[in-house]
Amino acid sequence: QVQLVESGGGVVQAGGSLRLSCAATGRIFRVNEMGWYRQSPGKQRELVTTITTGGSTNYADSVKGRFTVSRDNAKNTVSLQMNSLKPEDTAVYYCHATILERFYLRDSTYWGQGTQVTVSS
Repeated sequence: QVQLVESGGGVVQAGGSLRLSCAATGRIFRVNEMGWYRQSPGKQRELVTTITTGGSTNYADSVKGRFTVSRDNAKNTVSLQMNSLKPEDTAVYYCHATILERFYLRDSTYWGQGTQVTVSS
């Protein structure tokens, strides 16, 4: 069974920084795209960023220049460095990965349990 385990998050003042990490564990053959989504109360879950195995990245316009995603393919981990945080960044952040599990023929999508990020003004 594959799991995504997140760490990091917390409360920070506007302008501050936080770092989120996520590790994929279990019967993994290959981890493909990884990334982060977030969801604020009353809103739909939205894309924050994605990163391919080759390191190509994609960011939501709202976080470009402030957030940086990185991954370690050998450890099956993805991290999100968040700088210059704003109150509107407050949300539950979810790790996301597309993974080919051992003995399976197709990729499956997995989500972390979510971690709260709160930015106070």
